[in-house]
Amino acid sequence: MLKAIYFVLILTCFHAAVAQTSASSFNFIDYQLSFPKVNDALKAKEDTLKKQFVEKKLKWPAKYLYIRSFKYDSKMEVWVKQERDDTYRLFKTYKVCAMAGSLGPKRMEGDYQVPEGFYYINEFNPKSEFHLSLGLNYPNASDRLLSDSLQPGGDIYIHGSCVTTGCIPITNEQIEELYVLAALAKNQGQDFIPVHIFPISYQNTKSADYLTKYIKQFPEYKDLTDRMRDVYYYFEKNKAIPVILTNAEGAYILGEPFVITNEAPKPAERKIVKKKEATPVAFDDKELVTSVNKLPVYPGGSDGFQIFLNVLSKDLAKLLPEELSKKRRPRYFAQCFKRRY
Repeated sequence: MLKAIYFVLILTCFHAAVAQTSASSFNFIDYQLSFPKVNDALKAKEDTLKKQFVEKKLKWPAKYLYIRSFKYDSKMEVWVKQERDDTYRLFKTYKVCAMAGSLGPKRMEGDYQVPEGFYYINEFNPKSEFHLSLGLNYPNASDRLLSDSLQPGGDIYIHGSCVTTGCIPITNEQIEELYVLAALAKNQGQDFIPVHIFPISYQNTKSADYLTKYIKQFPEYKDLTDRMRDVYYYFEKNKAIPVILTNAEGAYILGEPFVITNEAPKPAERKIVKKKEATPVAFDDKELVTSVNKLPVYPGGSDGFQIFLNVLSKDLAKLLPEELSKKRRPRYFAQCFKRRY
């Protein structure tokens, strides 16, 4: 009986040791390679990526990855480095296939906006409907304060297939490369791969001019773009990512001193003005009107409303891309208003 007990104990310890060895040897990249699309992507891309790293005098594989995307410029940059204290070096720039929505952050579900802000990869999806995809942690701390509290939206990815309704799409060939680079970096310990989404590339004169014109129409957007510009120029100077915090109002702030250079415009001083608390006023609900005899009508009736749409569409048409002919711009906005209202 005693021998049988000893045998069971030895057998249990043996199985535990085998399980522990298997768990330690089965790492993140092994798990990813268990999916056919990832396994095929690594086989197809690894040799080419290694040669491209050699050409740029980079060490393979990169331990640290940084991705930044520019909405208006429709491009995505991939930066790499080998050690924590190294500076980032540009590895490759991808063309973003399409952009949903317009300039400006994502603020609610269904607005088809690509977010603007500072995120990181929080999901590797090897079974994506869009070939392969890398999920972003939208909504982040800032988005949760500034976006719709009930339906801020979600499921924002960098993915393949060149289609989008609010994500960042690239080609299948490109997402295979990026997925492999990100998976290898995570496998070496980079748990949070930063992804910064800027409205424009601030050093592109054409893009900067468009942003200036856009802000004149939507001045409330200026504060966000200024703060993102600060981060952009910090990286341009230092080739390092600054500490980025979110204040109580949901605004981004740099968590370390911002060094002014010729390339980096001095950030404007921003003072947080606390809103005065409103004095509560007693209200008698008996004064509420429970019904109306006549629905509201636009001043001037249907004809007046049509004139208003025509004038407004001509003003907003100036914000459309130059590729859209001038004759079609007012008609484009008029059709949008009719569909929406």
